[in-house]
Amino acid sequence: MVMFLVIFAAALLFSSIGFKKYVWFISLGYGFAVAAIGVVLLIAFAKSLSASTALACVLFIIYGLRLGGYLAVRELKSTAYNDKMKTEIKSGKGMSIGAKIAIWTSAALLYACETSPVLFRLQSGKTSVLLIVGMIISVIGLVFESLADFQKNQAKKKNPKRFVDTGLYKIVRCPNYFGEMLFWTGVFVGGLNIYSNVWQWIAVLLGYLGIIYVMFGGARRLEMRQNRTYGSDPEYKEYVSKTPIMIPLIPLYSVEKYKWLVA
Repeated sequence: MVMFLVIFAAALLFSSIGFKKYVWFISLGYGFAVAAIGVVLLIAFAKSLSASTALACVLFIIYGLRLGGYLAVRELKSTAYNDKMKTEIKSGKGMSIGAKIAIWTSAALLYACETSPVLFRLQSGKTSVLLIVGMIISVIGLVFESLADFQKNQAKKKNPKRFVDTGLYKIVRCPNYFGEMLFWTGVFVGGLNIYSNVWQWIAVLLGYLGIIYVMFGGARRLEMRQNRTYGSDPEYKEYVSKTPIMIPLIPLYSVEKYKWLVA
């Protein structure tokens, strides 16, 4: 429990950037908090790390820095993105400090729970093939979402006003979210044989199911935004009718009607 509180504190510290702009609690703060947790775990368990557990921690650092860096560049350099988000996301002006604290603490708790499988693995002192399998899944997810972000950037440079249906977007409409889910699926799977009590299962399930929920909520918000922007385009209508929104080969083409999905 003590080390869980330590990674929770790290998540709180690095996600506190959201007090400057509240959406950063769940964007920039998310990436940098996960990277910070990876560093904390490396330091705290330095004497007992194996090659595989060390790599599991390093994956958090790579994941977090990639995501945080990508979002930071987009925030600082993409005028078009920022102009669009002004109409899509509330500025947070007038939000009470109590509401901000609630978002901050709940988001940081989610980040601690998401990363807890690696913490519990380190505390157990055990390594297994399952950890390797989980890391392979995570690496595939990291590559998938990184490539999706790159492909979208390249497509938008060529034609900023057109929806993206090239590259990975040919097989799924939200490949970056799918890659994100793969990454955390790998983290969850990597610890399946070491969750030893109810408290650990609660923590890992809250983290894993929580991020899956957030990703589907993000997909719903994106779908609604794209429908408003491209809804009258016949090519877009054909694209969304044939391309799964979230998971390749799974015939789920829309989540807009599911109002309980809130990102």
